[in-house]
Amino acid sequence: MAGAGGKPRRAAIQASSEWKRLMSRAGLLARQDGGGQPGAWADPHPTRIPVGQTAQVKIAAPTIRWTPWRFVTAFGVVSLLSDVVYEGARSVIGPYLATLGASATLVGLVTGVGEAFALAGRLGTGPLADRTRAYWPLVLVGYVLTMVAVPALGLTSALWLASVLFVAERAGKAIRGPARDVMISHAASAVGRGKGFAVHEALDQAGAVAGPLLVAAVLAATAYHYRPAFLALAVPAVAALLLLLWLRAGVPDPRRFEPGPQPGASPAPPGVRLPRVFWTYLAFTVLTTAGYATFGVLSFHLATRQVVPVAVVPVVYAAAMGVDAIAALASGWLYDRAGLRVLAAVPVLTALIPLAAFTTTPATAVAGVLAWGAVLGIQESAMRAAIADIVPTGRRGTAYGIFAAGLGAATLVGGVLIGALYDYSITAMIITVAGIQAVALALFVATDRPATRPVRPSPRGSRG
Repeated sequence: MAGAGGKPRRAAIQASSEWKRLMSRAGLLARQDGGGQPGAWADPHPTRIPVGQTAQVKIAAPTIRWTPWRFVTAFGVVSLLSDVVYEGARSVIGPYLATLGASATLVGLVTGVGEAFALAGRLGTGPLADRTRAYWPLVLVGYVLTMVAVPALGLTSALWLASVLFVAERAGKAIRGPARDVMISHAASAVGRGKGFAVHEALDQAGAVAGPLLVAAVLAATAYHYRPAFLALAVPAVAALLLLLWLRAGVPDPRRFEPGPQPGASPAPPGVRLPRVFWTYLAFTVLTTAGYATFGVLSFHLATRQVVPVAVVPVVYAAAMGVDAIAALASGWLYDRAGLRVLAAVPVLTALIPLAAFTTTPATAVAGVLAWGAVLGIQESAMRAAIADIVPTGRRGTAYGIFAAGLGAATLVGGVLIGALYDYSITAMIITVAGIQAVALALFVATDRPATRPVRPSPRGSRG
C-alpha cells in the first residue's frame, strides 16, 4: 500500500514522463548513446521537479507542415490579391490620367513604357535570380513596389507622379516575375507542373476579374471619383503582403520541394547556355503569339460595329477571363499526361479566333472572344510549365525572363499587325493569321520531336 507521499510522487513521475514526451515531439531531447536503456531519451538540460509539484511546461506552437500543394495554392492566393490591386488600377488608368490632363499620346506613352518595363525588365531580373538565388528578396521587393504604388495613385493629383507610380507598378512585376515562376516550378515538380501552374493561373485570373469589378463598384458608389477607388485597393494590397510574409516564413527555400541537389547548390555558371530546344520552343511561342489578337482590337470591333452594347463589353471580357481560368486548369492537367502535345491546340485555336470574333453576329463574335480567353489560359499555364521541363534548374530564371520578354514583344507585334490588317481588310487578316499559325505549328512539331522532347518528372505525392 502506498504511503502518504505516494500520490504526490506518482504525480511528479507522471508530470516528468509527460514533459519528456512533449519534449521528444518538439525534438528537444537527445537519444542516449549509453549508460541507459536502449531507446531512452536524455534531457540535455535536466531539471528536478520537487515532489508534490506539477511541471509547468510551455511548448512552442508546432511549425506548420508546408506541402507543395499548400505552397502553390498560397502563392496563387497572393497572385489573386495582387491582381485585384493592379488589374483594378489598369482598368481605369487611361481615364484617370486623362482627368489629370494627359493627352491620348501621353497615355499611350506611359502605358507603353510601363509594359516595356514589365516585360523587357525580366531580361535582367531573370539572370539575376539565377546568379544570386535570391528568389525571395526579388519577389518581396517586386510585390512591395506594386502594392505601394497602386494605392498611392489615390494620394496624388500630379500627372507626372501618377505616371511614375504606374511605371513603378509595372517594374515591380518585372522584378518578381522570373523568381516567382522558378519557385512555383520547384513546388509544382512534386504535384505535376501542368497542374501546379494551372492552379496558380486560375487563382490569378480570379483576381483579374474581381479587381476591375471592385473598382467599378467603388466608382459607381462615389459618383466616379478615382481617389477612393485607388485607396480601396490598399486593402487587398496589405492582405497580399501579409500572406506573402507568412509564406516566406513557412517555406524559406522552395527548392527543397524538387528532387535533386538543388538546396545549397552553386549558382549556374554564366557560360552555361540554354538548350537548343528552348530556343525552338521560344520561336514557336513568339510566332503563334504574333498572330494572336489583343482584346483591345477585339473590343474595338465589338463596340464600333455595334455587335454588342458598349456596356456589355466589360462583361464579355470578364467571361473571357473565366474561360481563361478553366482552360488553364484543363490544359495543365492534360500537360502532365500528354506533355507538349497539348500545346498544338494554341495555333489551331488562334487561327480560328478571327473567323469567329470579327463577325457581326453577336453569339459567334462572343464565342470567338471566349476562344481568345482559352488561348490565354493555355499560354499562362501549360506554356509556362513547359519551360521548367525544358531548361535545367540553374537557368530557369533566365529562361523565364527571356520567355516573358519574347511573349510581350510578340503580343505588341500581334496587336499592331492585327489592328492594321483589320483597318485594311478583315479577309486579309484572317488569311495572314492562318498562314502565321501554319508556320508556328510546323515549329511546334520540331519542338516536340522525340530527340528534343523534354523529360518531365512524374508527379509525386505531397511532401513537406
